[in-house]
Amino acid sequence: MKPAETNTERLWTRSRRAAYAEITDIAMGLFLSRGFEATTIDDIARASGISRRSFFRYFGTKEDIVLDDLVREGEEARHALEERPDSEPPWTALRNVVLSVSGPPEDGDRMLKVSKMMYETPSLRSRCIEKHLRWQDQLVPEVRRRLADGRTGDQWLDVRARSLVACAIACLDAAGEAWVRADGGVPLAELLESAFAAVGDTREP
Repeated sequence: MKPAETNTERLWTRSRRAAYAEITDIAMGLFLSRGFEATTIDDIARASGISRRSFFRYFGTKEDIVLDDLVREGEEARHALEERPDSEPPWTALRNVVLSVSGPPEDGDRMLKVSKMMYETPSLRSRCIEKHLRWQDQLVPEVRRRLADGRTGDQWLDVRARSLVACAIACLDAAGEAWVRADGGVPLAELLESAFAAVGDTREP
């Protein structure tokens, strides 16, 4: 590929990312001021200075604007899990990973408002669960490897791995919902530790 073509491609990528970030910021402002369900795609397109057709070049649905970060966080969690020491039991490794990707937010007030909107909006709640299911597919292979630990012939290895990951995601969801109910008055990390400890007390493999 010629250098000029490479530079053009990089410029196009940067422009697309900038436009994506700008539309996201505008849309989130509308959601938080008007309400998610009261804000239409046409409202977002008009406020962003783009057409409705252009909107769908960046987002598949209105819900994706709020939840697309979950996909990125799933990839981060997968990489983080692969980097945890092999000496850590699977449940401990999952706990440490969830704590790392759910660290203190830069803007706690905004995150609290967004989280409230998510838990109170059925369509967002449903999409969040759907994206968390994708986390399972991303995390299960590494958990399966850790559970196997060189052993062969475990016919229940896959279901054990999926159960562990599902429990970890459920802990994350329960802690997030409790954080919202407490209006952010209790640190999210503290709630996560409590949720993981409750499960870990009865099921460390």
